[in-house]
Amino acid sequence: MPLAKALRPAYLLVSLVVLAVAWIAWQQWRGPLLTAYQLETRPLVQRVVASGEVDHQSIALVGSEITGVVAARHVREGDPVRQGDLLIELRDDEQQARLREAEAALRQLVDSSRPQAQAALADAQSSLEQARRERQRREQLSARQLLSAEALEQARRAEVSARLLRDRARLAAQALATGGSEERILEQRLEAARSALARTRIHAQFDGIVQARNVEPGDLVQPGHTLLEISRADSREILLPLDEKNLAPVALGQQAAVIADAYPARAFTARVSFIAPSVDPGRGTIDVHLELLEDAVELRQGMTVSVNIETGRREQALVLPNDALRRRDGAQADVLRVRDGRVERTSVRLGLLGSAMSEIVDGLDAGDRVLAEDAEPGQRVRVRLQPLPSLER
Repeated sequence: MPLAKALRPAYLLVSLVVLAVAWIAWQQWRGPLLTAYQLETRPLVQRVVASGEVDHQSIALVGSEITGVVAARHVREGDPVRQGDLLIELRDDEQQARLREAEAALRQLVDSSRPQAQAALADAQSSLEQARRERQRREQLSARQLLSAEALEQARRAEVSARLLRDRARLAAQALATGGSEERILEQRLEAARSALARTRIHAQFDGIVQARNVEPGDLVQPGHTLLEISRADSREILLPLDEKNLAPVALGQQAAVIADAYPARAFTARVSFIAPSVDPGRGTIDVHLELLEDAVELRQGMTVSVNIETGRREQALVLPNDALRRRDGAQADVLRVRDGRVERTSVRLGLLGSAMSEIVDGLDAGDRVLAEDAEPGQRVRVRLQPLPSLER
């Protein structure tokens, strides 16, 4: 009995060691503990995320139609303008002088030249009538042989001369009459002078915002030189140089959220309005244009923005986190599925590709467990399930 009591602690220690070795051997036989996901169905959104900038479809280059010196500039960068607003004034001394000259010529026609022509016509008509009466009197005298043939011929020539003078006076009066050719010429000259004066005032042709100014008072300007750059108020858009690898799911009309770096707390709604027909070979990008669907006065030309385009949505899809996909090639990928405690490599076909999870169309079923860590096919493993990422809305 004393010996049995002495050996009991030794037996207990040996038993514990054997149990520990057996437990370690059993754990090694079961394999390492690795993180895994369990497939389930849930909503999924596919998005394309990229950076772009604020741009305008229409920017007008404002110039001058004439050569002149700037007298005043009424706008600067960032100023909003309305159609008809005065932007720039040129010196107009010469145009004002031409206008006054044209106005004076028209007044002279009305006040002086026209009455004189009418008076000259009346005088010529009176002289013609007198010459006609004299010719008739001499013909009567000649018929009674009381006047020489030479005197009669002189009276006839006088009448012809008087008629010519009357006709010339009539043509002159007609030219100077109301609505006549002389008045039309002077009115056209007056209109040209007014038009030349109007070209010294440069007005806004549409509502917009001044983007750049290249002129100051005192500058000499000429036709063809850009004085101001004005963007149309209704032409703001987002220009997105998209990597060609991400183009496939993008289509016209898709909704997008736009967040400016300057205003990170506000998202502006937009939609894809244009996709360029060609890729920039130097950068490997293709220009995608987005139309803003709400007023965005905060956005300025050239601002950097982040764009999130929703390219697809499933209300219920069999999903798997992207970090569990191996050797992904387009719509095909490999995963490490755990079945009966062993790892097996399985090929799957993908559907929608979300930012955190992707849709599994074929190759796996709901409830399957897929490793998030690397392991060798055929290896025994134990799994520690990790929750799927939060739902993508």
